[in-house]
Formats: sequence, structure tokens, C-alpha cells
Amino acid sequence: MLKGRLQAMTNSKTYFVAGAGAFGGWTALHLRRTGARVILADAWGPGNSRSSSGGETRIIRGTYGPDQPYTHLTARAFALWHEHTQRWGKKLFQRTGVLWLVRGDGVYERASLAVLREAGIPAEEISPAEVARRYPQMNPEGVKWAILEPESGLLYARQACQAVAEAFETEGGELRLAAVARLEISGGELRRVHFSDGTSLTADAYVFACGPWLGSLFPDVIGDLVRPTRQDVVFFGTPAGDTRFTEKQLPVWLDRGERIYYGIPGNQWRGFKVADDTRGEAFDPTNGERTVAPEFVARVREFLALRFPALQHAPLVETRVCQYENTPDYHFIVDQHPAAGNCWLVGGGSGHGFKHGPALGEMVAAAVSQGKTPDPFFRLSRFTR
Repeated sequence: MLKGRLQAMTNSKTYFVAGAGAFGGWTALHLRRTGARVILADAWGPGNSRSSSGGETRIIRGTYGPDQPYTHLTARAFALWHEHTQRWGKKLFQRTGVLWLVRGDGVYERASLAVLREAGIPAEEISPAEVARRYPQMNPEGVKWAILEPESGLLYARQACQAVAEAFETEGGELRLAAVARLEISGGELRRVHFSDGTSLTADAYVFACGPWLGSLFPDVIGDLVRPTRQDVVFFGTPAGDTRFTEKQLPVWLDRGERIYYGIPGNQWRGFKVADDTRGEAFDPTNGERTVAPEFVARVREFLALRFPALQHAPLVETRVCQYENTPDYHFIVDQHPAAGNCWLVGGGSGHGFKHGPALGEMVAAAVSQGKTPDPFFRLSRFTR
């Protein structure tokens, strides 16, 4: 039925998308559903270990403070994640609830509650005593209050990237393993893309969703506006047969203290995942060595001693080094290249982009194929005011 609908469409254009992560993969899929020919290229493949969309799990939550588009974008993404989980028969989302622990003045979180209600994302305010009652494995010391989003949870990142790419190909898209090497821009348009294997292609419009490589590919327009940083992630082993630290008994959590630690229980039996949202040092996503620093592990153990005392001496069972691709204000970039109107630059996920992939891809596809204006919040011009 879907194939027949695609063939009935009249879009005769060709689109090229670089990057098969959360932003690029979903953009390519939405573009393909307009009936156009779409080529999606990735240097190492969907969900690969160098990409910002790799790894096992990501958080999906709506708490974002006031005056921002992300909570409503999350609400739309929720609908699309659920729709495609059912359509593909694959488990991409796990509802665990998301618990946001407030240790500061709470202004950011208090403002979030109104936006969550407006966007239709369920949320409740709970006290430290209630946190301790519901989750006795968690010590609420220092917590002033908390937000619980009961319908939020985790996404299976690598699986989702691969599921999107598989659907894209099934629906007639063309997936290539290729690295962009050079671009031909002239006369206000991008004319041709050249790849590292010597091949090239032309298209009616181009989307570059290259994650941490966006700045190096467009040094004059993006450059340091997208800055990759090293982000260490650790997994601790829980006691044998103990379900207290799995997604069955513990929500995804974020602890907003001096540093913002967050964790995802379960992780398909990999262990208790803990990471630090504090931006790390500059990192080379292509050639950087991905070995977690011992100092980071020691710092996390200090945090565990406070918040999850039973895991203070838990064994380290797995580690990862991933990266954020940060913009100066940590907001996304969705805009046309100033010297090439048929070239779209999409990136700056800044450590929180994965969850938005389906909705952001929908927005970008509408801009490319229908001329709709993306949210002005994401324009490049904000950096030159």
C-alpha cells in the first residue's frame, strides 16, 4: 500500500542527504515519502560508533525550561516514535518515566511545568520524601523537589538509526556508504557533491546533517559554531538477580546539581549507565581514542556513593566515549547555506538532539520539498546579531 502511494506521487526531484544519524536519517525518510528520489550517505553507516547517534540508549523527555521550541518538538517526536514503533514492529522506545531531581533554585524546572502542560506531556511535581518512597534505592539527600514525567523514558539509539535506514531502503531510498570530500558551489547553488572514492552526484537539493563533522565540511559558514566535545559514559554492574536498578523499578533520571549527572537503568542488560552532561574537552570524532579517563570513573563513583549508595563499589563493566556537537547556545541549526539556497545545514544537536529526530526530520523535509519555513529559533543569523 505504501509503495503504491509513493509511486502515485508526482515529486520528480532528487534529494541528497549526508549523515544517517537521528537528524539525517529521519529527514531522508520523510523526503522519500514525498515520492522523490533520495540518496542518503554516511561515512561509516547508520548508528556507527563514531557518530553522535551511536550507542545503545538516549533519553526522551520534555523538561526544557521556558521560551523554547523543544518541549513541543518533543511532543511531536513522541507521536512519531510511537507511530513507527507500531508500523515497524520494533521496540524503539521504552517507557520508564523520567525523574528530574532539582537541587538549585528550581526556576528552570518550575517554568518547565507550564510548558509541559501546554504541550500535553504528563508531568507531576513530587517531594524528596515521595522520591524516597517510590524509589528506595535512591538517596534524595540535597534534592529540593523533583519532576516526574511518567510517560517519558528511553530510546534505543543504534537500533533506531538502523531501523530508519532499513525503512528508508524498503520504501525505495538509496543508502550509500560514502564520505563527502568536496563541494562545488557557484551561482547561488550547490552544483555537485564529490566523494572520497572519486565518485560524485548532483541533486535538486542537498541536506547536510553531519553531526560533529558539519563544521569541518563548511568551515566558512559553520566552523566553530559546531564544536565536538568528548563525553565519557560508564556502565556499572548491579548485584546478581537484583532488579532494583533496571528499568522495571527505576526511571531514567537527571540530577541537576553543580554538575548534571544522568543515568539510564537497564540498557538491554548492559548495566547501570551514568554520564555527565557537563561539556568535555575538544575531541576529534574521526581519529580520537575512545578510552574513558580514570578520573571520570572516580568522580562518578563519588556521585554514586551519594545518590545510589548500594552501587558505590559496583564493578565497572563497560565504557563508551561519545561526543556532543555543541553550538555556542546549545540550540540546533536548521538553515540554508547563505551562498547556496538549495543546500540545507542541519546540526548542533548539543547532546539533546536524538529524541527530536523524527520531528526535526519532518520539519526539514517540509522546508526542502515544500518551501515551508523552519522554526526561526534555529536560524544561523542568531550568531551574527
